Amino acid sequence: MKNNLANCPVCGELFVKALRPICNKCFRKREENYEKVSTFLRKKSNRMATVTEVYEKTGVSIQDIEQFIREGRIQLKQFPNLGYPCESCGATIREGRLCHGCADNLKAGLDAGEKEKQFQQRKQANEKAKEKNLTYHSLQDRLKRD
Repeated sequence: MKNNLANCPVCGELFVKALRPICNKCFRKREENYEKVSTFLRKKSNRMATVTEVYEKTGVSIQDIEQFIREGRIQLKQFPNLGYPCESCGATIREGRLCHGCADNLKAGLDAGEKEKQFQQRKQANEKAKEKNLTYHSLQDRLKRD
């Protein structure tokens, strides 16, 4: 079995990377933070809280709260004002990695690239077909092809 030594991305401490991407000390701290957030959100009066309000009341970083949401540890159907930022524009979203607008823009860009690729392939096929239809070939034509 191979030991995978790594530096913890949170604190920089050296640890054996096995099941978690962070060291045990940071993992325990993150679990404590999750318990704080979970306890805060369990109260009915706090169910309409935003991420910023949860941060202000619990002291847990916004990044950690957003990570709990991404991991599915905080179920958004019970908390309508919670969300996390789109990875492209920063708009608040509740699922996925991109908002609908950015996803549509990305898809349109990919579709345009695919259409351009198909156009180039058709153009090359037409040029090859024209070359095959020639009945007279000069020596210079042959040299150009090779």
